Amino acid sequence: MKNDILVTLRHLSDAALLAGLQNSLTRERDETASVVAHLAELDTRDMHLREGYPSLFVYCRDALGMSEGEAYNRIEVARTARRFPVVLDMLADGRLHLTAVRLLAPHLTADNHADVLASARGKTKLEIQEIVARLAPRPDAPASVRRVAASRPEISPPAAAVATPSPVSPPPVSPPLTSPPLIWAPVTSAPPAADVPGAELLPTREPTLGATIAPAPVPQAAITPLSPERYKLQVTISGETLEKMRLAKDTLSHAVPTGDDAAVLDRAFDALLEKLAKQKFAATDKPRVARGTRSGGHDVTAAIQRSVWVRDLGRCRYIGPNGHRCNERRFVEFHHVDPRALGGEASVDLIELRCRRHNDYEGRLYFGARRRTRELVPERVDLSVTRSTP
Repeated sequence: MKNDILVTLRHLSDAALLAGLQNSLTRERDETASVVAHLAELDTRDMHLREGYPSLFVYCRDALGMSEGEAYNRIEVARTARRFPVVLDMLADGRLHLTAVRLLAPHLTADNHADVLASARGKTKLEIQEIVARLAPRPDAPASVRRVAASRPEISPPAAAVATPSPVSPPPVSPPLTSPPLIWAPVTSAPPAADVPGAELLPTREPTLGATIAPAPVPQAAITPLSPERYKLQVTISGETLEKMRLAKDTLSHAVPTGDDAAVLDRAFDALLEKLAKQKFAATDKPRVARGTRSGGHDVTAAIQRSVWVRDLGRCRYIGPNGHRCNERRFVEFHHVDPRALGGEASVDLIELRCRRHNDYEGRLYFGARRRTRELVPERVDLSVTRSTP
């Protein structure tokens, strides 16, 4: 049974586990390329019509059991592979993924496809979108402010709902709606739900009497590349934030007479970062020490923090055995290359940034190694297992 593989994997070494994962991924990529090739040929025939399906998309979804997204991606990639067969090789060896081919497909030509596909090797979705923005630049989106309807809160039935139902069901009661938020961004309006394919098929849930209202998830800002170094940002803000923005625009009317929202936003981030830098790494007569970095006379002062932060660009500096740097920006901490528990000095050269997970990981890795080698080398411990070089 397939679930037995979990028991087998628990007994593998780290190296064997990674090797097995890589082998499985290689086989999966080969199979994906094979599926795309089959769909490319199937798309040239009327087999889906003969089987009673109105389109290849519906056939993939209903007969083959693919999700809508899987079917759409694979069909678009299959049609691209018919035009440029090299796509199949690049999918099979992992140079490209399905999303990259789908996004690039409308912009590939006989003259540019080799260079464009090569430039997309190993890129993330956002990086692929940036390539598309270079191939087909779009004008800056105009700033807009519009009121959006408040989303209906998520309703979860109460525990008491399993009781014997009443012979007469009460009419649905809608919860009171608060004032809807405002959406601001230098963007064009997003398409309404009715314009999204399949939106009419999405189930709707009406609140019932006595239901528990769960808090709605906070939507994330949408960022879309438009052209080289130009992006579209869409984010929902409150009416209070909108008033702050308007006040900032009025106050900056002498410096930004056009009232350009993007320019105001850029200045706002400059001011925020300057304030945060002063709070985190303020230069004072009594330099502040980073939390959790006191060790006798080995303090990480604000001056060291500022230098390290600038040198490491505010990103985790941990580098794995394969040379990959973490680069995480969130929850970054100051890390002693030589553990301060052994008297490691706090200097710019011996302090590096680590994300919280890698800082904890290196600490566990080092002190585990120290315990194992204490009997062999009690005076000195080899730190090469935890030290990363840029």
